[in-house]
Amino acid sequence: MRQRAGILYQQLDTLRGLRREAQKGMMEESRRHPAYRILKQIPGLGPIRIAQILAQVASPHRFRTKRQFWAYCGLAVVTRSSGDYQFREGRAEKRQRAPMTRGLNPNFNHRLKEVFKSAALEGIHRAPFDCCYARLVEKGMRPELARLTLARKIAAVTLTLWKRGESFDELKLSTQVT
Repeated sequence: MRQRAGILYQQLDTLRGLRREAQKGMMEESRRHPAYRILKQIPGLGPIRIAQILAQVASPHRFRTKRQFWAYCGLAVVTRSSGDYQFREGRAEKRQRAPMTRGLNPNFNHRLKEVFKSAALEGIHRAPFDCCYARLVEKGMRPELARLTLARKIAAVTLTLWKRGESFDELKLSTQVT
């Protein structure tokens, strides 16, 4: 038992070294990307998160709108329904009730969802996103939904700045929460 534990710890030490080297290589490669300097200005996004975003998204122009980006990141709400119409007297009529929400999009990029949700957790304690979060909670929104909304806001800001090539400006953050 002791011998097996010793071997497992040796493997762990080796893997930790490899992980550090891989992380260092990932950081060097992401710093060469022109978007790195733009995304670095966004609070809550550190160098590792930026490298993961750059690696997963590759080009922000793949997404026409922020809602498409949210769906890709797993932050979009699904409202599809198969019971929107009913048949009466041989004719299809639209039902009066609104489609029910079915939760978040199940088909998404897991890495990006983790990146933006962890950025939102950090953004709760950092300006300017702390004010957005506090405002949402004051309005009566549940804290987990406020964090999701904050993650969406960070994702939208990331996509917009990356597409336009602009620098981050706290004053441009709208008071309207996405």
